[in-house]
Amino acid sequence: MLELIKYIVNRFAEKQDEISYIVNEENDVVEVTIVLDESDMGKVIRRKGKLAKALRTIVRSASAKENKKYNIEIKAKGEI
Repeated sequence: MLELIKYIVNRFAEKQDEISYIVNEENDVVEVTIVLDESDMGKVIRRKGKLAKALRTIVRSASAKENKKYNIEIKAKGEI
């Protein structure tokens, strides 16, 4: 599932080499924090969070087979 998230995020971010992913898994809940450069935040989240919302929807649909729940957070480098 992480590969799917990386694929989608890399399509929109310009500084792909500066993206990091923090994954915490407890039982059947997986929390993925995407850490981006400040300049890529708007490109990945988009207007009114449309892309972020679509990313969450795609991951929720794709993860149904795994019986896991994925929570996705998108943060700038300075926020962590």
